[in-house]
Amino acid sequence: MRAFLRIVLMLGVLPLVGALAAAPARPPNIIYIMADDLGFGDIGPFGQKKIRTPNLDALAAQGTCFDQFYPGAAVCSPTRCNLMTGLHSGHATIRGNHGRAGVARVPLRVADVTVAEVLKSAGYATAVAGKWGLGEPGNEGIPNRQGFDHWFGYLNNDRAEDYFPEKIWKNEEEITLPGNVGGKRGQYSNDLMTEEALAFIEGNRVKPFFLYLAYTIPHALLEVPADSLADYAGKFPEPLSDLKGNKVPTTTPRATYAAMVTRLDREVGRVLDKLRTLGLEENTVVFFCSDNGAPNRAGIPQFFGSMGPFRGFKGSLYEGGIHTPMIVRWPGKIPAGKRSDFPWAGWDFLPTAAALAGATPPKNLDGINVLPALRGEPLQREGYLYWEHLEGRFAQAVRIGDLKAVREESDAAVEVYNLRADPGETKDLAATEPAFLARATELFRTARTESEHWPVARATKKKR
Repeated sequence: MRAFLRIVLMLGVLPLVGALAAAPARPPNIIYIMADDLGFGDIGPFGQKKIRTPNLDALAAQGTCFDQFYPGAAVCSPTRCNLMTGLHSGHATIRGNHGRAGVARVPLRVADVTVAEVLKSAGYATAVAGKWGLGEPGNEGIPNRQGFDHWFGYLNNDRAEDYFPEKIWKNEEEITLPGNVGGKRGQYSNDLMTEEALAFIEGNRVKPFFLYLAYTIPHALLEVPADSLADYAGKFPEPLSDLKGNKVPTTTPRATYAAMVTRLDREVGRVLDKLRTLGLEENTVVFFCSDNGAPNRAGIPQFFGSMGPFRGFKGSLYEGGIHTPMIVRWPGKIPAGKRSDFPWAGWDFLPTAAALAGATPPKNLDGINVLPALRGEPLQREGYLYWEHLEGRFAQAVRIGDLKAVREESDAAVEVYNLRADPGETKDLAATEPAFLARATELFRTARTESEHWPVARATKKKR
């Protein structure tokens, strides 16, 4: 009898075991966190000593820091377009913050395929909170018409400079924030983005999700709630000479900036804590970066070393304008406490996210799947990285291996630098690298298509 029961149990259990073994593993959740105007050297894992970033320090200890990451462009909207579409700024729909006559906002098109649409096709819930910059009210570029199930934040870049707005967008409705009506300044929008993110994670914890969390600090206006500012009160000298000619609504710009970065770190920590509480940490890939380099304002980047070892600021195609921190964590899949010098860019995110999800990316992307490099495996990048900037001038840059060519004005000589030997771009090698110079000059012509919204002819006529 006992032998018979054993046979019955085996017959009942083995099919179940086989079914479980055959069941496909759930693809990982994906969270992409992007700060606004945060410099390469502004956080602890990338050399910062004066500003506290304990949560990002912990994220780096649990993941890999990528020292050769480029988010996409030298200003915010094109970077966000590169991220969403997998195309660099020579091919993307949006190549600057303004288009046409330098005034209108150019939206994503219906024809543009976003990473949210790709992941949604693979069964992911999708959400974005923060700064969008790729569409205006009612047009085809708004997040809900570009693959996102849920949207909260600022459509317009200029509006995002107000951290205590009376109104903000939630899906296709502009809602009122009661705490900020009538001049009150009770609701710091950056914190509200985290609240939306936490609610989305909680509501979608049983299925794969993609969250794009585009924080608005420490961009532009220097302003932070008093509880954060108190942490840095009196910590730094605040020379008034640095305030001349700068739109800085505070007499303590250094303390305010430091407090904004630490508050950003606090909000990232809240998201990481939610993943841990819900048991989602092991199956969630978290990316953290900035949208471009630090702006040159009020002596802040010089004081904090925001540029790291690099030359230039936001708006420049030197490394200081386009090179930012990147941390990626996926416990057990991405090496912990490691650093990588693999060069990659924001336009690589779409094909990489597609690979994570088991989805098929669009054809003819500029980006590549960098998942092997994220895992710490050998990966050789074939081809080039390309940038252009068309606001007030036409600038171009291209990188192949360790060599980079940059032309900051259309009629300027092309400069060449070896980024491994000279990350600060101080020694021009154009005279000693003729083959690379010729290749880069050819790519300046062929690596792009003309844009009706950002014509080169107009950009070259208007100098900085």
